[in-house]
Amino acid sequence: MYIRTKTFKNKDGSTRTYLYIVEGKRVNGKVRQRIVANLGRLEKLKEGQLDKLIEGLARFSRRQWIEACARSLEAKWAKDFGPALIFRRLWEDLKLDRILRKLLSGTEISIDVEEAVFAMVLNRLCDPASKLGVSRWKETVYRPEFERLELHHFYRALDFLADHKDEIEVELFERIKDLFSLELDLVFWDTTSAYFEGRGAEGFCEYGYSKDRRPDRVQVILGLLMTREGMPIGHEVFPGATADVETFWAVLKELRGRFRVRRVILVADRGMVSRKILEEIEALGLEYLVGVRMRKLRAMKEVLGRGGRFRKVKGNLRVKEVWHEGRRYLVCFNPEEAERERAAREEVVRKLEEKLKAGGLKGLIGNRGYRRYLKVKGAEVTIDREVLEEEARYDGKYVLETNTELGVEEAALAYRDLWRVERAFREIKSGLELRPIYHWTEKRIRGHIMVCFLAFVLEVVMMRRLKEAGCKGSYREVMRDLERLKAVEVAVDGKKYLVRTELEGRAYEAFRAVGMRVPGRVLEAGEEEGVVERGGSVPENR
Repeated sequence: MYIRTKTFKNKDGSTRTYLYIVEGKRVNGKVRQRIVANLGRLEKLKEGQLDKLIEGLARFSRRQWIEACARSLEAKWAKDFGPALIFRRLWEDLKLDRILRKLLSGTEISIDVEEAVFAMVLNRLCDPASKLGVSRWKETVYRPEFERLELHHFYRALDFLADHKDEIEVELFERIKDLFSLELDLVFWDTTSAYFEGRGAEGFCEYGYSKDRRPDRVQVILGLLMTREGMPIGHEVFPGATADVETFWAVLKELRGRFRVRRVILVADRGMVSRKILEEIEALGLEYLVGVRMRKLRAMKEVLGRGGRFRKVKGNLRVKEVWHEGRRYLVCFNPEEAERERAAREEVVRKLEEKLKAGGLKGLIGNRGYRRYLKVKGAEVTIDREVLEEEARYDGKYVLETNTELGVEEAALAYRDLWRVERAFREIKSGLELRPIYHWTEKRIRGHIMVCFLAFVLEVVMMRRLKEAGCKGSYREVMRDLERLKAVEVAVDGKKYLVRTELEGRAYEAFRAVGMRVPGRVLEAGEEEGVVERGGSVPENR
């Protein structure tokens, strides 16, 4: 079938043209034409009826319909959409927008510092970059408020954070306490180091004991305060050579003044403190709960050898209390771990015996793992049974020392919760890429670390929200799927629309966790305020 026109002449000399759909058929070897449909006068059809007719017919032809749509459809850009929606909701739930704007109201700053801070925090959560990198990264995120931000706004915002860090932390934690009904009477304090590329701030960035194993770089010391539930309270930054006990004493005064803490117990891992530091802490009238280096403590033989039954605390954890020379120790025991260590040691002994029979003495003595179990007397090398017996005393055990009045179970579980702070440092330094730090003024360094702290607070709150909502996926899984949600600007016949891509994987759970409605699939550009409906239930359609 095909289209054919036929023109007729009127009496007055004018003409009229008709449009036909014609079908050609071969009859008796000759082509015959048959009019299938008279579409009407061409002049009338050109007034708009023909376009509608073609559009309607095109729907029944996939190729033609796609080509017709493509001619009227233009995709302008696609930007990240999901994380900005979710974390902005949490940002406002924590009232960080109000906290910052209230502090800004007392200044002469005219730029939008609150939005600049949010942009830097969101960047830490999604794709950590330098401040120059943030000024480029923001162009890939759909948030109209980011469009007016420039590079110098981010630097100005860092200065503002450094100047108002204490007020922000206090008001933020008051909000967190209200949201999650937290009581603040026991906090965890731990420190780590963060190194610099370059010289850093003179007099502030110093060489010291590097927990990053970068003694060749100047550093600062970062201390983090957390509740037992793993919720960040605040942080402090110290010069790079500051001793741990100095950081604790400094932060204690801040805590009692800013957060009105009734007591603070220093919970620290083995190796962080020495006997001298513990004595200094006691002299200051403070409390501690620390791990003990069992093999270096003179009294350990008496502590481990003291009689008494272990009390089951939780899971595989068993604990008993031992007093020795006026000091309180808690001996913790895990029977499953003890069995693993015993089996591993017996395997080492078995290999030793085989090698001794084979005469491979040189390889044995050069191996530190083997050498500790050997007794060398002249040319004779034997397995040291006394050392094996001594090692067996430590199987599955670790020892705590404390001057607190915490119950045995409470103290043992509190020390086990120290992993929350250690995990926090790993996340801040690796996931949020705290270091290496490139800023070289003290104020900018403090502002940068404050951005990382705020990002960590949002991350922890998001994790808690997901857990409360019964999300079975991990935070990383949800974030990965959420980052696949894009906003696409398209133009249809010159009219702009904002279209979102489909929610994939666990992205929907993020919206449910924070109590947000999923954005509509298509919105006319300029209706951004209606993209997300706050409050109410979250619709099931995706």
